[in-house]
Amino acid sequence: MSTKVQNRNEEEQEDDLKVEFEEFYKKMPLTEETTCGFWIFKGPRLQALANKKFLVFLYGLTGCFFSSSFAYFNGTITTMEKRFKIPSKVTGIILIGNDITKLLFSVILNYYASRGHRPRWTAVGLYLMSLFCFMNALPHLLYGSGIDALKLTREYGHDFNISKSNTSSDQQIDNLCSYKEHAECDIEEGSMMPPIILFVAQLIGGVGTSLYHSLTFAYMDDNIKKTKSPIILSFTHFMRMFGPALGYGIVSICLKLYIDPHLTPTIDNSDPRWLGAWWLGWLLLGTTLIAFASAVAMLPKVLPRAAARKELLRKKSKLIQEEVETTSLKDMAQAVKRLLHNKVYLYTKLSSIFCIFGYNPFWVYLPKFIEIQYNKSASAASLITGTTGLIFVGIGILLGGLGVQKLKPKARHVSIWNTIIDVIFTLGILSYAFLGCPAVDNQITTFDDGELKTNLSCNSDCECDYVKFSPVCAIGQVQTYITACHAGCTQQNTLENGTTIFRNCSCILPSNNVSLSIDDDFDSNLFGSAISGPCETDCQFQFYFFIAIKCITKMFGAMGRITFFLMALRCVEERDKSLSIALSMGAVALFALIPSPIFFGYIIDSTCLIWGKTCNGTGNCWLFNASLLRNRLSLISSLFVFIGVCFDLLVWKHIKDINMFDESTSLKSKEDNLQPKVEKRL
Repeated sequence: MSTKVQNRNEEEQEDDLKVEFEEFYKKMPLTEETTCGFWIFKGPRLQALANKKFLVFLYGLTGCFFSSSFAYFNGTITTMEKRFKIPSKVTGIILIGNDITKLLFSVILNYYASRGHRPRWTAVGLYLMSLFCFMNALPHLLYGSGIDALKLTREYGHDFNISKSNTSSDQQIDNLCSYKEHAECDIEEGSMMPPIILFVAQLIGGVGTSLYHSLTFAYMDDNIKKTKSPIILSFTHFMRMFGPALGYGIVSICLKLYIDPHLTPTIDNSDPRWLGAWWLGWLLLGTTLIAFASAVAMLPKVLPRAAARKELLRKKSKLIQEEVETTSLKDMAQAVKRLLHNKVYLYTKLSSIFCIFGYNPFWVYLPKFIEIQYNKSASAASLITGTTGLIFVGIGILLGGLGVQKLKPKARHVSIWNTIIDVIFTLGILSYAFLGCPAVDNQITTFDDGELKTNLSCNSDCECDYVKFSPVCAIGQVQTYITACHAGCTQQNTLENGTTIFRNCSCILPSNNVSLSIDDDFDSNLFGSAISGPCETDCQFQFYFFIAIKCITKMFGAMGRITFFLMALRCVEERDKSLSIALSMGAVALFALIPSPIFFGYIIDSTCLIWGKTCNGTGNCWLFNASLLRNRLSLISSLFVFIGVCFDLLVWKHIKDINMFDESTSLKSKEDNLQPKVEKRL
């Protein structure tokens, strides 16, 4: 009975506080800090949007398009590598540009920006992100579609290959098995300027990312009740989760179009030589981010209700004088020192560094991984990457937010939950090593050490070193050769429907019982022949299993987003919140995001079987050893994530009295920090 009375009294007190707050809020006048808009762009219509609902909706939608830009870059990596002949290790260097600027500017820039008008600084970050998008499209605008792409179109193909025939008669083709003493090498197009432009774009994007991430969540957390933070932040993450799906969806649509949509390609998008319109989506994303940046800039420095709540708490706590925030390098150094002596914060960041280092290749190179392992087109790989797991991620985010909101777990419970999630990630990544496709693994002949067999006795008279990668499938054997030259073919026949048949192939054993439904008037019994394009492979079972594992790990990872984020915010003092996020971004950039793409780029390149040879060296890789790549990536990645799990256990060991939800705790901490200053002034 006494418990019911106590609960009733607490409810009555809470109702009284709500009434008191509403009365205080109505009497509180608007100030420059609580007014929406700037200059002539002000008014009651804009002021009506100064509330947490619009804030959450705007930041959620902005985050969706913000994160889609990085997903779009990841989805177009393979196409850009083919277009500008870029190896994966160079792509890794391009990707770290974003993290270099995070490392150099995130701490000091966000320290000063957090003391200023945070929405407007966030808008500056978004404007920089729009510039990042436009600069990514710049290489195409400067260098065009490229000779390789134009050769594969009806409009320009004949200008580059006068021996091409559209008739159905047999003819001897010099670029198959030419019996020449010397073959012409491919003069490398362009220069290093396209990678340099992409790298500078990443540098600019890093500044925008740093401003956006460190200021956005701190601003939201400061303008929303701590008891409401979990569910509201989970809703924001729920909206942001559509960003990667949106980005990969745009990639899929753009890559289905040829790199120059006005031309008619002679191949389809299942051919590995296909180049899609990778540049098109950047124009759309850049324009959209400009609009969202302008909207964010209109938000007030502090939401009116949040300002009233802080003022009322200040008066009720009977503080003699408000805390005066100092902004100096000395003060920043003291704040950094406080954070580095915070064991929970330190171990949390170390865990994040190792987990991000390990999981990063399956974020950056996932579309490429799917292309290689399961023989999917670039368009299909991007669509699959963006859409699969979307429902599971949504369920995970909502369940995580509702669970934290209802259960209000203690800090140690949150810590052990984060550990369980990282263990699931470790096992999930490790399982990828066993989800290969034998049809893909065995379609190219290799030596026992994984090297490609190219110089065979059957094609010893052919000069194939500089023949462009153009795979053909041996009819009746489901064996792929990297070119018709390497298959020892001497004749080609192009049918009226565009299908090309290669005959008299010395490396292909004759098959008497093969019927190919290509053309009724063509000989159905093909002896030692091949058809253009790689052999079709059936990898559906392994692919669906891979997707299932990926969805499960994504769901658990989504359930932990709120708990990871809340712990990062609650384990530091309120005055250090923005700086802690910026310092975390710098540390993660230095030790994970910068070395990880380069490190795994070298690993990916080390499994390459066929390099695009040029007169000046090697270009991009056209074919990988799928089995070797899968094993190396999975084992090394899971090892790094497991080290992160060890630091999760250290967090659990040291985390004790952190209050995750009680708003009075932050007030109490603030009072304790102010007391020495007040006494000194008195």
